[in-house]
Amino acid sequence: MNILVVEDEAGIAGFIKKGLEEESFLIEVAPEGKMGLEKALSGKFDLIILDWMVPGLSGIEICRQLRKADKETPVIFLTAKDTVEETIFGLQSGANDYIKKPFHFQELLERIKVQLRPQSGEHSIFTLGPIELNTGTHQVFKNGEEISLTFKEFALLEFLIRNKERVCTRTRIIEKVWDINFSYNTGVIDVYINALRKKLKLGAEENYIQTVRGLGYIAKEI
Repeated sequence: MNILVVEDEAGIAGFIKKGLEEESFLIEVAPEGKMGLEKALSGKFDLIILDWMVPGLSGIEICRQLRKADKETPVIFLTAKDTVEETIFGLQSGANDYIKKPFHFQELLERIKVQLRPQSGEHSIFTLGPIELNTGTHQVFKNGEEISLTFKEFALLEFLIRNKERVCTRTRIIEKVWDINFSYNTGVIDVYINALRKKLKLGAEENYIQTVRGLGYIAKEI
């Protein structure tokens, strides 16, 4: 998942970037409004975190221009403004949510998750043996116990389960899960696969995610 952070305060931008990258998001930062709007209009972001008072072009104007261009990318305003009138004004400009500075990172993360959930008509539940993955609630369970995954771990597991019984090459995984070209070091996939197996507690007798030597991985019922 790609997120654009339009924020001129370097400390806040760095804090958000570090925290979200630890959750496996891909983050770009724009320190001023005109650059932020240009990046936002590119259409390559899944969500935008937008400071109201960013210099060069206000967050309000950025949001308005995005909506005028029919860009539906979710926008979360991040600002010190907190009156009812200001909140309404921000939402009327086209923002999806609003969080006041100072803020707790976990609250921001949960608000991001809400915005990135599929719409109600897109909710689906996929299974792999005792593993259940819900794309609507972004939850994973094994034998009824919830398993906490990062966004990238969830995306990788979802891709494997959606392609159950089919070999998923490393190149294909990089292109679809990481959204980058095949020249990237695909060794990162092995790291995430090992993390998934560990979090899902997949022992030798539960080989639901199998390695296909020289090619990639396959999710299989056993």
